Amino acid sequence: MTQFVLVAGAWLGAWAWDEVAGDLRAAGHDVHPLTLSGLAEKQGAPAGQQTHVQDVVDEVERLGLRDVVLVGHSYSGIPVGQAAERIGERLRRVVFVDSNVPADGESFLSGWPSEHVRQAIADNGGFWPPPAAGDYAGQGLTDEQIERIVDGGTPHPGATLTEPAVLKRPLGELPATYIKCLLDGDEPIPAVAELLGSERWELVEMDTGHWPMFSRPRELARILHESAAGT
Repeated sequence: MTQFVLVAGAWLGAWAWDEVAGDLRAAGHDVHPLTLSGLAEKQGAPAGQQTHVQDVVDEVERLGLRDVVLVGHSYSGIPVGQAAERIGERLRRVVFVDSNVPADGESFLSGWPSEHVRQAIADNGGFWPPPAAGDYAGQGLTDEQIERIVDGGTPHPGATLTEPAVLKRPLGELPATYIKCLLDGDEPIPAVAELLGSERWELVEMDTGHWPMFSRPRELARILHESAAGT
């Protein structure tokens, strides 16, 4: 039995995985959706990037999990990738869902034009405000799905985006699946493309947008199940 720990991206909490978690449980897996500090029901808890890494590690250790598949979506690929290294032999596989990946000494905002994000954080008391409904257009989402995301989203702690990642070994050494959502761009970002050259990494494409846990939950659950079974 595989143990899945599911971590959604910026602005989202464990609730974002409800449909995916249901399908994975129906397939016989144990599933542990995780809300990171400072988000959703954990609003108000202080959080930096390393807080989020520790959130993931603590969840694995608190529950005594083994044979773990860590899943990180969007922003959460940064802390999940670091946590995957730190849980050692407990890890079965790490899955990055259309996500950023950590690079030692680099932050989430490193390497792309991020002045508008930094300014938004400065203008909103240290938090990155959630997008408006119109920002989700063209991502394969229904109006109802967009409404659900917008209603559930909470401001994201800005320090988690600006603090650097800490890795002790190359990320390409970890067994990994990268899920690329094609409506969010045809090609993986350069850092991911380089990692996909590792024999331990595989690429899976989904013909949907950046939030597949809402737009294609059943397909995403199937891919996660197959990723775990194939390791």
